[in-house]
Amino acid sequence: MFAIIQRCCFHTPFRLQKLAGPRLLLCGKDKTTWSPLGLQQLQRDVCLLSRTSRLKPAVIYATKLQAFHTSLPFFKKKTPAVSEAESQKKPGSLKDSPKPALYLSLAGLFPFVYVPVVMAIKGTYYPELAFAQVTYGAVTASLLGGMRWGFALPENSPAKPDWLNLANSIVPPLFAWQALLLKDITQGAVMIVMALGIALHYDVSLLPTYPRWFKVLRVIGTVVMAASLLATAFLRAVLE
Repeated sequence: MFAIIQRCCFHTPFRLQKLAGPRLLLCGKDKTTWSPLGLQQLQRDVCLLSRTSRLKPAVIYATKLQAFHTSLPFFKKKTPAVSEAESQKKPGSLKDSPKPALYLSLAGLFPFVYVPVVMAIKGTYYPELAFAQVTYGAVTASLLGGMRWGFALPENSPAKPDWLNLANSIVPPLFAWQALLLKDITQGAVMIVMALGIALHYDVSLLPTYPRWFKVLRVIGTVVMAASLLATAFLRAVLE
């Protein structure tokens, strides 16, 4: 028993010996005497350190998991803390928008612009490209309509998940679905333009808490998409 205690004593980390404090009495070079109170305190300290060592990997894993779902530091845009009212009064522009939102939105406009440009350069109407454009417009209108659900569902959102907000978000997808059922591409394009206009009205007028840069981005994107769809319909009427 004395050998086990002696081994624990001389192989105990410095932090543990420090915790034992005055309860450890050294007598000679190789003899160590423990008081009962000091032995109980040592057992508690050993349990405390063992729990800390077991919890440390879990803390590290949780930190890594949180970092996995977070953007890298150089992707985060550092903006000064301003109130919601002040952010609404500030003049918004495309320069204020985050780069991922700006670049992805501009890239999403490419399929709309590509179709009428190719038809105008070739001087030929391609019904396959026109149908692909209408289909892509239907998907985009459904996405813009569903964003209202994502905005209204969080607990701290200024928009409540009531009948008005959730039902209005379904209107653009219904228009998009109806556009795909129409056999006439021109009518389908007009239906998509109506769906995009309704989604823009919701985002700009009915949800004023959106950032200013987002509203500017939505207006520019909707104008480009609607103009591209109408240009395709116009080229069909001219080239056919």
